[in-house]
Amino acid sequence: MVRVPLAALNRRLHRKPDRTRTPRPLPDLELAARPRPWLTGLGLAAVALAGAWLGLLVVGNVRAPVGPMDTTMALRPSLTGGTKINVSPLGALTLDSHVAPVRLDVNVDQLDPPRAQALVDHPERISGLQDEVARDVEHGTLDLALRSGVAVVTGATALGLAVYRRPRRAAAAGGIALALLVASGGCAYATWNPKSVLEPRFSGLLSSAPSVVGNARSIVTDFDVYQQELARLVTNVTKLYDVTSTLPAYQPDPATLRVLHVSDIHLNPASWKIIASLVKQYKVDVIVDSGDTMDHGTAAENGFLDPISDLGAPYVWVRGNHDSRATQRYLERMKNVHVLDDGHARTVAGLRFAGIGDPQYTPDRSVAPGGDAAERLAGDRLASALRDQRAAGTPVDVAVAHEPVAARETDGQVPLVLCGHLHHEGTELLKYGTRLRMEGSTGGSGLRAVEGKYPAPIEASILYVDRDSHHLQAWDEIRLGGLGLTTAEVSRHLPADVFDQRRSGSTPSPGTASPAAP
Repeated sequence: MVRVPLAALNRRLHRKPDRTRTPRPLPDLELAARPRPWLTGLGLAAVALAGAWLGLLVVGNVRAPVGPMDTTMALRPSLTGGTKINVSPLGALTLDSHVAPVRLDVNVDQLDPPRAQALVDHPERISGLQDEVARDVEHGTLDLALRSGVAVVTGATALGLAVYRRPRRAAAAGGIALALLVASGGCAYATWNPKSVLEPRFSGLLSSAPSVVGNARSIVTDFDVYQQELARLVTNVTKLYDVTSTLPAYQPDPATLRVLHVSDIHLNPASWKIIASLVKQYKVDVIVDSGDTMDHGTAAENGFLDPISDLGAPYVWVRGNHDSRATQRYLERMKNVHVLDDGHARTVAGLRFAGIGDPQYTPDRSVAPGGDAAERLAGDRLASALRDQRAAGTPVDVAVAHEPVAARETDGQVPLVLCGHLHHEGTELLKYGTRLRMEGSTGGSGLRAVEGKYPAPIEASILYVDRDSHHLQAWDEIRLGGLGLTTAEVSRHLPADVFDQRRSGSTPSPGTASPAAP
């Protein structure tokens, strides 16, 4: 037995700790067990988001009448926002109405027969339909906002209680969900775009109904911005249901010229049937092909061009970098084909066109390509010809080139220039007021469609041009699924100046290029 003196034991018990000594490091398990605030907050936010999403799915929708239709409105999580109107079984309309992490879904459930029949029997009621539709949408949206708020708070709180089993944590999850919904609503309000109703995207069977899209001239001259366009949208859907889902006949506006812009067909024989169908549906006045109709430009390929004479509209063409001089000579001998080159102008369907063939012919490996320098030189030649014709009192309405580099050189000399080459659509307002419209591949990139993982889409555009002023009023981008796909989408676009003029009640002065945003 070890004996410890009582005095020494007492000193040990009352000794103060030495604070200068380094504390013993904690084992890894103890460090892992310590709570991390950022991880806790991240988990709580994830629970709030998941609960809010579940709440919206379960109870976050409201049934609301909109004009003669019964609809169901709902909010859904989304990366891009916007509004989607589902018109079963005809397809869907998509509007870029706002940018927020929530999308408004409107499902047209059915047409109310008495209200629809009253609209058909009394067409004069259409003039007041915009007010009725605006009120219906406003009431439905307010009801949806309240219901969605309750849904997200309830869903997030319930899921938080199930995960944490602590009322305080559950209430915090509900508060986060409500704050996110309010922030999303504020973001949607701040980015609200009334112009979106003028620029819908149609998919499904609706995409093949030009009467649903409507004429550009009627949009500019016959309707006020937003409210009446919304009424027009409802009226067109009513017509579709009224004829038992049969698409109505298209009656084109005689004051509007319709130009079909195609490009980069690349030897795809299916393109001719698509072009012929668009000419018939939209009553196209003139077709403009901005090149690369062929793939190698050999004489053996020339027979591919023969269907052009049966498309039902005059065909304006410029040479692309896959089209040879032999191809150009073959087309020059064809009836109803107007070949543009060296800046020479042609008047076709009431519009004055001028263009230049691509200076490069890339399939011929024996000739070194000139690159962008050669394209800029060709564009300068075209711009010089446009300048001379404007000075002579015969200004050109539409210039055409294959390569965008060449097309940009015409800036300030013409209101509109068309091109292709890059196999994707785009619109650009150049520095001096010329609008550049680039077309995608109407051939779905031709044989190249089978080279990539996903097939390239088939793209074309309908350009609406005022017959009097020769100004571009609007354009419809038409996008069809590539090889093996059957999807279809039509999206309407208006130049910003057209939208602003409609709001202010002014009209453009004829014969001038408008420096408006694309």
